Amino acid sequence: MTSLDSLPVVIKNITPEHVAMISQGVVAGVDEVGRGPLIGDVVTAAVILDPSKPIVGLNDSKKLSEKRRNALYQQIMGNALSVSIGRASPLEIDELNILHATMLAMQRAVAGLAILPERVLVDGNRVPHFGIASHAIIKGDGLVAAISAASIIAKVTRDAEMDALDIQFPQYGFAKHKGYPTKAHFEALALYGVLPEHRKSFKPVAERILLQDPL
Repeated sequence: MTSLDSLPVVIKNITPEHVAMISQGVVAGVDEVGRGPLIGDVVTAAVILDPSKPIVGLNDSKKLSEKRRNALYQQIMGNALSVSIGRASPLEIDELNILHATMLAMQRAVAGLAILPERVLVDGNRVPHFGIASHAIIKGDGLVAAISAASIIAKVTRDAEMDALDIQFPQYGFAKHKGYPTKAHFEALALYGVLPEHRKSFKPVAERILLQDPL
């Protein structure tokens, strides 16, 4: 029988047995949304679910319809023991790089939890230092309920922020592409220029800045 102490920090091809084992106790799931976009914060969430209030249908947020995500968001917010949002700003992303900014945002999410978890489970293949036992789980957002919940909270939160930015700057189409590097976003950058919320270190934005402000 595998013990928790024998599990590696990064877990690939996790089995249902290991999911059940690693999810025991006060466990926080952590995930991020927004590493790829050219604009806005990278947003992370940490969620501690209540075992006595299971939520049916949790999955990787990208595999859910917007309607289903929003419904699950409400259930998570209403039933989880604790939910915390973390983020890193475009300025921090430009200063640290997107990987390190994401790790910082994850640390902020866990630090903001109202309950101290016994263990932190992160989607992906890297774990920042939490000062708590933690594991990175490859494709964990589709396998571990707490990580699925975190992915949904982060996705709905960031999408709402892009919708709000779309109201301010409707010509950029943020409500549709959510800031990702799409053809429509490139065309808007070319036509209307770079906004303060854009990530200046990302190549398409940096190239547009050079065109706006040639040396």
